[in-house]
Amino acid sequence: MAAARSPRTALRLQQAAAFAVLCAGAALFSVPFLWTVSTALKTNQQVFAVPPEWIPRPAEWANFQRAWTELPFPTFVGNTITITFLATIGQVVSASLVADGFARVRFPGRDALFYLRLSTMMLPAQVTMIPVFLIWRELRLIDTFAPLTVPSYFGGGAFTIFLLRQFFLTIPRDLDEAALLDGESPLGIWWRVLLPLSRPALVTVVLFSFLGHWDDFMGPLIYLNAMERYTVSIGLRMFQDMFGTQLELLMAASLIHIVPTVVLFFIAQKQFIRGIAMTGLKG
Repeated sequence: MAAARSPRTALRLQQAAAFAVLCAGAALFSVPFLWTVSTALKTNQQVFAVPPEWIPRPAEWANFQRAWTELPFPTFVGNTITITFLATIGQVVSASLVADGFARVRFPGRDALFYLRLSTMMLPAQVTMIPVFLIWRELRLIDTFAPLTVPSYFGGGAFTIFLLRQFFLTIPRDLDEAALLDGESPLGIWWRVLLPLSRPALVTVVLFSFLGHWDDFMGPLIYLNAMERYTVSIGLRMFQDMFGTQLELLMAASLIHIVPTVVLFFIAQKQFIRGIAMTGLKG
């Protein structure tokens, strides 16, 4: 009996130790976020008080209203939502179509073309930044949302294609054959068979795409000139230049920026974790 309890006790101790380490790591990585929240609720005098106070008394909720109105933040948020929505839709649709071709369609040179596409991940964005800018300038689309959204409709990026292709490979081909016997077209199979079964992978792609475009700073900085088309990332930089010493307003504006991403992650975290865990099981 004692011998049987010993391994079970050791396993529980290991689990407890692992849980304690994870809790300590979570608490450590939460400190910057908690500091941001605390600073956003302070007055300017409380921000520079020594020793610092973690819990402001009283909480200055008016900082969020000031951060929202000092600059045209509603316009910045609306522009960011528009760009992020259009780019995310384009990336998910185009990447899933390309991944479907690499995973389910047999054609000469398929693997070589797939590896060539993956090799573009090793090409730094700075190498193509100037040529791409010159192309958009010749098309007279500078200071529009086109350079920030249209590229997402042409493949969706090598990493996204790789992630979806690996997930599609885990879906049995028997489903494709059954759908073909029922009269479905290849496009119908993609829409009615693959996509419904790939919800975890699609949620993962949506999250990555949303975060990438919502937090994008370099793209809007290069292509947008008029303030009425600025995004939140550019607005935060302007906020820092104008109110750099008013850290409470800067932190309040930063929270306005990051709250949507935090909310989206908590809503989709189960599907996100499942998509990451199941991707790459077959290849």
